[in-house]
Amino acid sequence: MSNLVLLIKVMQMTEDERKVLKGKMEELIPALAKEIEDLKELTQPIAPENAIGRISRMDAINNRSVKLAALRKAEIRLHALKDALSNVDKPDFGICIRCNSSIPIGRLLLRPQSKSCVNCAH
Repeated sequence: MSNLVLLIKVMQMTEDERKVLKGKMEELIPALAKEIEDLKELTQPIAPENAIGRISRMDAINNRSVKLAALRKAEIRLHALKDALSNVDKPDFGICIRCNSSIPIGRLLLRPQSKSCVNCAH
């Protein structure tokens, strides 16, 4: 393995990059928590006594299932973001769990909960 490849593999993010990532996660977590609360409101069961018609009821049930899927996805992302925030100061944060390469800061800014680089994520 060449020295350049070794250098790229062990490069760790700077303190400034960690601060930016922390700020991003601290901004995303409350927004995602609010989105989850909104989705919980929207996924309440449809009462059978509501006179909305058969077609409208089927549409409402379908919409609810789509919103339930979005709710589950948001809850998983929130958990991952909280986990990432608690680990951001660890020396191995930002290192791909599969290939041990540095995860580009651009990827981490878009998906701070990423544990793998783009190549290994596929």
